[in-house]
Amino acid sequence: MKLLNYTSKYLAFLLLGVITLWALAFYYAMLDEIYDSLDDGLENQKILLLKRAKQDPSILKNNDFNKHVYSFIPIEKNQYEEHKERYQDTLMYMINEEDYEPVRIYESTLKTDGNYYKLKIITSMVEEDDLIEDLVSYLIGLYVILVISILILNNLLLKRIWKPFYNIIAQLKSFNIENKSQITLTPTTVEEFNLLNTTVSELINATHKSYNEQKQFLENASHELQTPLAISINKLELFLEKNTLTDDQLMHMAQVLDNLGRLTRLNKSLLLLSKIENKQFQEEDKIDFNTLAQECITDFEDIAKHKGIALQLETQNTIHFKMNKDLARIVLTNLIKNALVHGKKQNPVIIHIENQLLKVSNTGIDSPLDSELIFARFKKIGATEKSTGLGLPIARAIAEKYNVKLYYTFDQQHTFNLQFPKN
Repeated sequence: MKLLNYTSKYLAFLLLGVITLWALAFYYAMLDEIYDSLDDGLENQKILLLKRAKQDPSILKNNDFNKHVYSFIPIEKNQYEEHKERYQDTLMYMINEEDYEPVRIYESTLKTDGNYYKLKIITSMVEEDDLIEDLVSYLIGLYVILVISILILNNLLLKRIWKPFYNIIAQLKSFNIENKSQITLTPTTVEEFNLLNTTVSELINATHKSYNEQKQFLENASHELQTPLAISINKLELFLEKNTLTDDQLMHMAQVLDNLGRLTRLNKSLLLLSKIENKQFQEEDKIDFNTLAQECITDFEDIAKHKGIALQLETQNTIHFKMNKDLARIVLTNLIKNALVHGKKQNPVIIHIENQLLKVSNTGIDSPLDSELIFARFKKIGATEKSTGLGLPIARAIAEKYNVKLYYTFDQQHTFNLQFPKN
């Protein structure tokens, strides 16, 4: 639900920002309106005082704010002519509040009966700190309501709207083309999700079709190649049994048989590599690699004796790992076979097992090999002519399929390491 969370967060921040800006604009607009209303009231009081002064000139003698909210101060004519009306904000001690409170003073001039006066009128103002406090309180309340509304919107409405999207994503994560799994599309009224459903459905159908065609092609190609190769080898062997040939002819026929045999092994290796990459080995069991290593040693015992190489198994721990049994045997067989092919006589091949690490070591040439080149396909470093150059690439492909790390090291011996992750 990350997208929903991001959407909610950005929406909340956006709305909070908009509301904050609106609140500031409202605050200043409200202050402006308050000042405008106060100024209109002060000007109206001036007009009323002028009318009253004509009826009662005694008010012109008032110059003390402690008695009235206005004062008349006599001035000279030149002061009268130079004076401009103005408004001023200040503080005045309020007896009822027992504190200084903000007031607005209006200063103006007037002329009556040939005398000139400066008129000051005072009126109480709205306390800005109280106004701000009230505004912030209402704003915080609005924020809380907004956040709660967004959470409700996210958990109810948006989840419901985005449900088809997350449903198809969940199915795509568990999608496995080898199991012929299908995607169940959830009907929706959202046009974009319908487009996504249609596109995913078409893509999966095309992928299934392509996968099946490729799989069928590989199986057919392997079968069609294997049959004529087997027939050719059998016919040549029969020909050799029924005919007497010279040594030179026998040598050429042996080379042909070797090439045909190599082509047969190459065909099988390529088919196996393709099946591994296409993930066609789905059955998995918990493999005891200690037991499997001992079985492989038994299988290669005769070949090892023929080459004058001893096979040794050293175990400090037991490795159990879940994978396909046939592939487990292939990867271990290829590593042991590689060690026997390149090992020196009278020097043992050692299979060492400890702490999720299986090592196959042999003594060969006295310099390290290119650790990447040895795993490249069809790259044969000091290999025999019968080698297909696919043994180690197949082992690495199997290891990668199960997140097992296969790497090469050299320390007086050539070692191939299988580092198993913890199950």
